[in-house]
Amino acid sequence: MKQRGAALLLVLWLVAMLTALVGAFALTARVEALQGRVLGDGARAQELARAGLEYALVRVADPQPATHWRPDGRPYRWHFADSEIEVRIVDESGKIDLNQATPTLLASLLRVRGVEPERAGRIAAAIADWRDADPLAQPGGGGEDPDYAAAGLPYGAKDMPFETVAEVEQVLGMTPEIFAALQPYLTIHAGRGVPDPAFAPGPVLAAMGLDPNAWLARRQPGAAVDGLVGPGSGTYSVESRARLPGDRVAVLRSVVRAGGGPIPGSTYTALRWDESLAPR
Repeated sequence: MKQRGAALLLVLWLVAMLTALVGAFALTARVEALQGRVLGDGARAQELARAGLEYALVRVADPQPATHWRPDGRPYRWHFADSEIEVRIVDESGKIDLNQATPTLLASLLRVRGVEPERAGRIAAAIADWRDADPLAQPGGGGEDPDYAAAGLPYGAKDMPFETVAEVEQVLGMTPEIFAALQPYLTIHAGRGVPDPAFAPGPVLAAMGLDPNAWLARRQPGAAVDGLVGPGSGTYSVESRARLPGDRVAVLRSVVRAGGGPIPGSTYTALRWDESLAPR
């Protein structure tokens, strides 16, 4: 009897252990399946966001007024592969070029974005000193090597053109808050001292001394200017948001130059590329 009882306990223990193992395996398999689904949904959403970018480049080059997309920041929506894609495309010529704009225009943008006038003038002068080759500070302020040393910074003025928009964060007097307020309106790809008002966003128009309401009204559907089509400068900021049926969202923010890219068969060159996924 004792042997039979011990055997029964052993069998029950083995059954319990096997049950636990099967349960653990099932749980692991379920977790891995969910992870695979999330990764798969994310990859699909990212590819859809990229499709939105490429479709936008086709539409912005379309010469037909009825189907042309204007690169002035207005949202365009596209239904593709059972998903909703929203695209905004902005011609870089409508932004303020850090390497070309005058200190006066830079200071004006800073004021429009809420920076106190005297401080705006100093930061604008420091931006000019960062990019110019001489060691002389701008009239009324600026920032050359001695000024950076006096501020306790371990570097001086670069004395060369900006290579990225983010580089302006290193300029004397710049703060993360001010940079966040300026960043959407700055570029290094326009190659012109004065932005094109046909594509400029409201704060840039205001910085140029133009009436933003009047210019933005001309971009509304049905306005006379809507009949004017053209690809613009060919260099664009594109934000493409792809939403899957389950509310999985992929966001692609990029700066691209239309035309043949470095990869055979590509239709654009990526100058900046930032992909992200939002939760369900």
